[in-house]
Amino acid sequence: MAVEAPAAAEAPVAAEAPVEAPVEERRPARGGRGGRGGGGGGRDGNRGGGRGRRDGGRGPNRDDGGEELIEKLVHINRVSKTVKGGKRFGFAALVVVGDGKGRAGFGHGKAREVPEAISKATAAAKKSMVRVPLRDGRTLHHDGDGHFGAGRVTLRSAPSGTGIIAGGPMRAVFESLGVSDVVTKSVGTSNPYNMVRATFEALKEQTGPRSVAQRRGKKVSDLLGRSGMASAEAEAVAEAIVE
Repeated sequence: MAVEAPAAAEAPVAAEAPVEAPVEERRPARGGRGGRGGGGGGRDGNRGGGRGRRDGGRGPNRDDGGEELIEKLVHINRVSKTVKGGKRFGFAALVVVGDGKGRAGFGHGKAREVPEAISKATAAAKKSMVRVPLRDGRTLHHDGDGHFGAGRVTLRSAPSGTGIIAGGPMRAVFESLGVSDVVTKSVGTSNPYNMVRATFEALKEQTGPRSVAQRRGKKVSDLLGRSGMASAEAEAVAEAIVE
């Protein structure tokens, strides 16, 4: 008699796996982590806004008086100091500043970096500006001499079209001052500091007709008339003089 094979045991039915929610539905489940991320984004945004405000608050550097000045870098000197572990370098700058209308000054600054030294020298030059009377706004009223230390300079007025006959540091002084016709001579040292100081000593001795007439209690036309000029012409020249 044939033996009937036992029926194969039925495999247990697997439990249905839970259906995963779509990506859009699963995002709120990570709200806590997203919240922290959102907070971080807010902090980054705040830092970015802070940087923008600080950068915008600096603005360009302008002169306090609101006037445009002519800045001339005359000389830069590098110095070194030997310290434990090596050498420490520094820079010294000499700057001449003027408005091109009869006012000029010079300054000296020291710093570890060149731009900072120039900034210090420029600030010192603006504080030491002096006014020099000019004839017709182009040349000096009379000749003059100046000396400082071993430097000696001679300044002479010149007719129109002569130009600035000067070299080195002296040229920078007259260009910033607004002088277009002058003849100069430097004797002695070629140190730019002494040459600039000697030039300013000579410029401080410059006097115009108005100041001389006021000091002597006379009119400008009277002083010009004594030089052989006609009275009518002297009056016209006296009115045209601007210091």
